[in-house]
Amino acid sequence: MNLRRDVFQAIADPTRRAILVLVATHAMTAGAIAANFDTARPTVSKHLAILTECELLRQEQNGREIYYHLNPQKMKEIADFIEPFRKMWDDRFNKLEAVMKKYQTKK
Repeated sequence: MNLRRDVFQAIADPTRRAILVLVATHAMTAGAIAANFDTARPTVSKHLAILTECELLRQEQNGREIYYHLNPQKMKEIADFIEPFRKMWDDRFNKLEAVMKKYQTKK
């Protein structure tokens, strides 16, 4: 059974989030990415495979090297999904702040 990985499972891992931050500004090879971690290169390759499978990264062959690029469209899809929750929590925190200010002025 070949199940497609969930994008939120992919970004749940701190190493994979760090990889996304690394490639956010410029494309990098697997070796260049792996050099930033204290883990075995096959472990980093597995993380890259998961991020690629979830379409958070895309690969570009340049000669013998494969460069990994951030897929901004997929990141935007994640941000768009999270946005209503952020708004909800902002509203709740703003209401809490108003209650706290009202309580402080009563003192």
